[in-house]
Amino acid sequence: MKLYYSPGACSLSPHIALHEAGLAFEAIPAPTKTHQLPDGTDYYTINPLGYVPLLELDSGERLREGPAIVQYIADQVPQKNLAPANGTMARYHLQEWLNFIGTEVHKGFSPLFNPATPDEVKATTKERLGQRLKWVDSQLAGKQYLLGNDYSVADGYLFTVTNWAPRVGVDITGLANLAAYRARVGARPAVQAAMKAEGLI
Repeated sequence: MKLYYSPGACSLSPHIALHEAGLAFEAIPAPTKTHQLPDGTDYYTINPLGYVPLLELDSGERLREGPAIVQYIADQVPQKNLAPANGTMARYHLQEWLNFIGTEVHKGFSPLFNPATPDEVKATTKERLGQRLKWVDSQLAGKQYLLGNDYSVADGYLFTVTNWAPRVGVDITGLANLAAYRARVGARPAVQAAMKAEGLI
């Protein structure tokens, strides 16, 4: 398999999942600014949308969206328990979290990375993000991970997007449950391995 990623972007989430799963893969940098791969290939010829992540399977088939990719990875190694079994309520709760992280947190950060976003829009964006993250903090009370005591691919995704907070001035220092959770997830060997591979630590 090949994972196309950009260092520190949301593609860190499937990068972590691949390390957690112990699957063989090749990580290929696809910088979001230049869209040029190390061998000179135009990334748009691989993903016409131009963004990461993209996972190319051994069959040549491709998956584009992070929440779909991480569930695919988890399902390749059911014994690792990176996602609850399909058809269970626990699996729907995982999908609920992946959807919430993608639409309410991940996309919530997007305007803050755009230099053209007016300051007043950035201010309201930060306020809304702060409310969402405060709610996440409340959901983590008494829990090790989003689904309880078991780590799942949703945790790698939440860790990835909350990494962006200090870069764009979103203050999460007062969220004690989230801070402890981020430390727990960040200490996992697979998370450390993915971050080292991307030059983030």
